[in-house]
Amino acid sequence: MALSLRPEHLKRYKDMALLLVRYGRADLVRSAGLEEAIEGSQPVVEVDAEKLENLAADVERMGPTFIKLAQLLSTRADLLPQPYIDALTRLQDKVEPFPFTEVEQIVAGELGVRISKAFSHFESKPIAAASLGQVHRAALRDGREVVVKVQRPGIREEMSKDMDVLSDMAAFLDSHTEAGRKYEFTPLLEEFRKNLLRELDYRLEARNLVIFANNLREFDNIVVPQPVDDYTTSRVLTMDYISGKKITKLSPLAKIELDGYQLAQHLFQAYLHQILIDGFFHADPHPGNVFLTDDGRIALIDLGMVARVAPRPQENLIQLLLAISEGKGDDAADITIKMGEAKTGFDEKMFRKHVADLVLENQNAQLENLDSGRVVLRIQQIAGEANFRLPSEFTMIAKTLLNLDQVVHTLDPKFDPNFAIRAYADVIMERRFKKSLSAGNLYGTVLELKEFVDKMPARVNQLVDTLTSEGIRINADVVDEHALLASLHKIANRITVGLLLAALIVGAALMMRVESSWTILGYPGIAMIFFLLAAVGAVVLVINIMFFDEKDKGETDK
Repeated sequence: MALSLRPEHLKRYKDMALLLVRYGRADLVRSAGLEEAIEGSQPVVEVDAEKLENLAADVERMGPTFIKLAQLLSTRADLLPQPYIDALTRLQDKVEPFPFTEVEQIVAGELGVRISKAFSHFESKPIAAASLGQVHRAALRDGREVVVKVQRPGIREEMSKDMDVLSDMAAFLDSHTEAGRKYEFTPLLEEFRKNLLRELDYRLEARNLVIFANNLREFDNIVVPQPVDDYTTSRVLTMDYISGKKITKLSPLAKIELDGYQLAQHLFQAYLHQILIDGFFHADPHPGNVFLTDDGRIALIDLGMVARVAPRPQENLIQLLLAISEGKGDDAADITIKMGEAKTGFDEKMFRKHVADLVLENQNAQLENLDSGRVVLRIQQIAGEANFRLPSEFTMIAKTLLNLDQVVHTLDPKFDPNFAIRAYADVIMERRFKKSLSAGNLYGTVLELKEFVDKMPARVNQLVDTLTSEGIRINADVVDEHALLASLHKIANRITVGLLLAALIVGAALMMRVESSWTILGYPGIAMIFFLLAAVGAVVLVINIMFFDEKDKGETDK
């Protein structure tokens, strides 16, 4: 696989090579054969913590595709050392807004009507601007207050070109470098491409708003704005305006007046519900996407980045979170191994030890330092170091829990996620059981049973044909057939003796009611003889079982 030599690709190669060299990954530049692209531009230097302070800013200057990619890499503890992850978590998806004249053109082109006709009010200054789009406050003709999210002009074409460049580099690294063979960048990039395409289609985000509002309807303190369908397209999203503030901008006095613990618990449980019960969750709950409304509730906005979890991984994840919360490191290692795939050179002993130590450290941490998301992220890093690959949804869950920890600790610095997981476990299991009994699942079971019954005659005919034409052969390994036959005779004899003893007892009991001139101790003589014979036989049988059977067993073992 050779790198493309198109001019636009060469410029991007140079930008990425410079970034890698500047931040200590000149080895990747050399192995990818990109030294010529940066020759004379920048010396190779060793990276340090101070230099990493500028990493986020340099990534932001490279454009929206690389901002989104860096956000993904900030969750991949198996790919990057912790200092790089810490630097990338400071990345802010904030860019300069584009002109209002372009906003008018995009909205009019998408909705088929001028802004002045569709809205009674539309603010020209955006209230937020990010790499994919910007948000304007407005009002519909019926007075309903809304916000309008408008996609940046040309963003799809720009990202498509960047993805082509990144795909070329990923394929080249996978083919020519040890790091590429170990981490396989191409599948990672393809997953990133799919997520990016979903974020670029605002109709999917509108659908997510409806789904999450329905899934979280029982959580009274959680608010999800609803879309306006007639004013929403792939590039324009119109939804309810929610009055409030970002939780990161709350004053100390405002935090004192809040019931921070209650809100944190409610929000944490809502995300456990999404991940472990619904299997469909908001994967980007960072503090900037969480508002505190004027009436004291939590509002979730920007639901473009979502992920799904299948039922089987859900069960494993429940067990993993419970093992972490209860300090069971060995169990956590076992469950993690069930969730992933061992690669060549997997060091299971090292993996188990490091996971157990990590869980124990989390168990002994101070309350304000508890961080379930960071523990899950660190498990992913340990897996990477031990040549063990975890599924892609594990990355999204780690990112979600990491961001969620930041939010709940902002609401209440002493919130205990371990306790919250244990306290909510019973509810999770109950609701998962009820979900398994839904009409859809039962109907699916009936259909599977019907399919089994429909195919049964054909399978029976096939079995009969096989027996008729080829017969059936049974292979059995017998240690000692004479010993086996002797054992069977012994069992038959014991059963026969037992039946005889039972018959003697029953017969004696019946004869007790027959009057007789010959008695023993005042009871009919024949009945007493039967009882005595049964008693003696029972004693002999018990002695034989207790002593002689144990002796035979010992000789057999030898």
